[in-house]
Amino acid sequence: MVTNAAAVRLMIFDVDGVMTDGSLYYTDTGEEIKAFNSLDGHGLKMLRASGVKLAIITGRTSKLVANRARHLGIDFLHQGAHDKLVVFEQLLGEAGVSAAECGYMGDDVVDLPVMRRVGFAVAVPEAPELVLQSAHYVTGRAGGRGAVRELCEYLLQAQGNWESAMAPYLR
Repeated sequence: MVTNAAAVRLMIFDVDGVMTDGSLYYTDTGEEIKAFNSLDGHGLKMLRASGVKLAIITGRTSKLVANRARHLGIDFLHQGAHDKLVVFEQLLGEAGVSAAECGYMGDDVVDLPVMRRVGFAVAVPEAPELVLQSAHYVTGRAGGRGAVRELCEYLLQAQGNWESAMAPYLR
């Protein structure tokens, strides 16, 4: 286990390519549609229940991301973030954490400024090589296909919370 994973108090996620497979679907009326993974969602709920705060920083803006964040109990949602590092610096104050206590999961070069600032940087395997090289951990699962769940389980184990997270299901 990567030791800095144990220090994460705030886990931050990009959306497209991380919580989704990165595909963008539009209806004839221009409405955007995204597919989220239910396993990822439950992993986020377990991680939040363990005491880790959750945040989203995404460059795009959509009602469906706001709805998904609300359903999952995401603590901090920042959409339309064209400079993710500026938003990240603001988020540190909002959440009352240091950069070293943050994790960030991204999939593209726009995520690099934040990935290089946090204590625990995570990438999905489809990310460009430069992003993969900047990650402390690269998931085995693809974005939108269980990568978030894999990370949540990894953090629960690294922080010694795996057994208590599983206890309700193993009675």
